[in-house]
Parts: sequence; structure tokens; C-alpha cells
Amino acid sequence: MAPSLEEPTPASTAAYLAAPTKAAPNLVAPEPEHCPGPESEQAGKGDACAGCPNQSICASTPKGPDPDIPLITARLSGIRHKILVLSGKGGVGKSTFSTLLAHAFASNPDSSVGIMDTDICGPSIPKMMGVETETIHVSNAGWSPVWVTDNLGAMSVQFMLPNRDDAVIWRGPKKNGLIKQFLKDVEWGELDYLIVDTPPGTSDEHLSVNSLLKESGVDGAVLVTTPQEVSLLDVRKEIDFCRKAGIRILGLVENMSGFACPKCKHESQIFRATTGGGKRLAKKMGIPFLGAVPLDPRVGMACDFGESFVDSYPDSPASIAIKKVVRSVGQMVGEDPDNVLPENMVA
Repeated sequence: MAPSLEEPTPASTAAYLAAPTKAAPNLVAPEPEHCPGPESEQAGKGDACAGCPNQSICASTPKGPDPDIPLITARLSGIRHKILVLSGKGGVGKSTFSTLLAHAFASNPDSSVGIMDTDICGPSIPKMMGVETETIHVSNAGWSPVWVTDNLGAMSVQFMLPNRDDAVIWRGPKKNGLIKQFLKDVEWGELDYLIVDTPPGTSDEHLSVNSLLKESGVDGAVLVTTPQEVSLLDVRKEIDFCRKAGIRILGLVENMSGFACPKCKHESQIFRATTGGGKRLAKKMGIPFLGAVPLDPRVGMACDFGESFVDSYPDSPASIAIKKVVRSVGQMVGEDPDNVLPENMVA
């Protein structure tokens, strides 16, 4: 029986969806910038707590690590590499890039890949993977991911919605609770790579994923931007978030770098960089630049039909670029690029 968000839900599934990361305190004011966090040992005692309306609430909140973290660590012990895909801004093609990344990793039949959609309010991975109508199977072993191919599985809240157009209108704690269930109860099995697609920003979902995965080990984050300064502005914030949260930055990818004509392969600059684009930002911020992926109108078409763009159009400049990014990411997580994606599969 697949879990559903429809009311009423079975008691077991309702317990899954209602479980927060921990019992969240009911704060009466926004947390200050340098807040140690309501669950920190310094909550209510730190310098930033002086004069805060939440001081007494935070001081009385139960402290200590989340008791589910050891269970999550054990559940994910069979996954060799966990990679976050982040961007401070929406509209840069982050979910599209995540699916391209997952398909490119999975194009090597010797690799097993999973993709987890943590965008609870805007789940798009199932549509792009062509499994939008599938549901999750629940067994004694846990939740089974939906398998797109023999070596590529996916998990998303979309699989739990009664109707494809239903909105998920949840506050932070409930969203965090579902992300915890994705990590604690999904039976991924043995995977080489788990790609975690995140929503835009630097808030609840990102903090939950980072804190819950810290013990099991996150290899790092791939940041996605477009060439325009308005996108780079938000990516700078994401870089700052990663450094403050202790997330290793594997590198920066410039998506929609140019328009690659499917017929003549000529590349035109649609979103012209005004301040040097992603490559200059990466150099300035001291992070690796993983590559530039050009626009190809067939990428959107492939996502609409749930097909693998890298398999359908292997000679496209966009396919070649994404495969080079995959080799670079593999090298950053300690793998031999030729084992991740052999050279003859790139060109």
C-alpha cells in the first residue's frame, strides 16, 4: 500500500508524515542572526540570546542530538556518495540539472544512482523522470523508491499526492519530518550516488538535510547558477551558507551558459554575463568551476516527456558538457573519472 497525503490517512502513514525532526519549540519571535539554535546546548545562554523574546523558551527546550540520526546513518550506510544540488535562486534549472546529473551518472551501467526530491512544495523530479503516476510501495523493510531504470531510483512527495495538482501546504516542521522519513525509512539499498535536489534558498529543508546527513557523511554540494548577476548574487549567499553550515563545496556549474543550436551546433549568448559569469565568481570565491552547460531546447522537451536527454541526444553540446561535469564531480568525491564515466562515453 502506498502512503498518501489524502485525509484520512492510515495511522502508520500519518505517523510518518507528522513526525518532525524533533519537537520544535513554539517561538514567539524570529531567531536573531547569530542564534545558536533552539536545540543547541547554548540555547538561551549565548550572547545573542540576551534580550531575545525566545530566551526562556529556548532555555527550556530539550537538548541533545536527534535520536533518529543513528537510524538514518545505518539506513544510508550502503550509499557511497551523497551529493547535494543547491542554488540560492529559483529558475536556474536546478531540478533539471539534477535529473541530467542523475541520468548521466546512471548512463554507466556499472553505477547505481538515486535521486531524492526535497522540494516538498514544488516536486518536479517525478515528471522529469517520467514516473509521475507511480506510487510508493511500503513494506516491513521500509519505503521502496520508484525505479526509473534498473540502476536509477527516485523518491519524492509527488508519489504520495492523491492528485498531481494538489498543493502541499505545510509549515517547516512537517516538511522537515517528511525529509527525515525519506532518509530514515526509504530502502535505497546499495547505491554509488545519491543526488539530493533541494529547493531554492538557505532555510528549513537545507538545514534538515545537512543536520540529518552529517553523521552518515555528505560528500559535498554542487552549486548551480546562470550567467546573470542577479543569479550570481544569490549563489554568493549559498556559498556563504555552505561555509557556515560546514558543507564542502564540490564546485559551481554555470547552467544555460549559451544557446547551442541543435542543427548547426553554433552557440549564442542568450543570458550574457555582465560581471564575468560563473567561472569568474568561482575563481573569486576560491571554489572549483565544474563547467558550463549550454541551453538546448531539447532538454526541456526531454523533461516534459520524462526521457533521458543524455541518452537520447548524446552528441549534443549540452550532453557532452554535463558528462564532463559528472566526471569532474566524480573526481571531487574521490573517484577515478574513467570509472565514473569512461572517456569514450563523453565525446
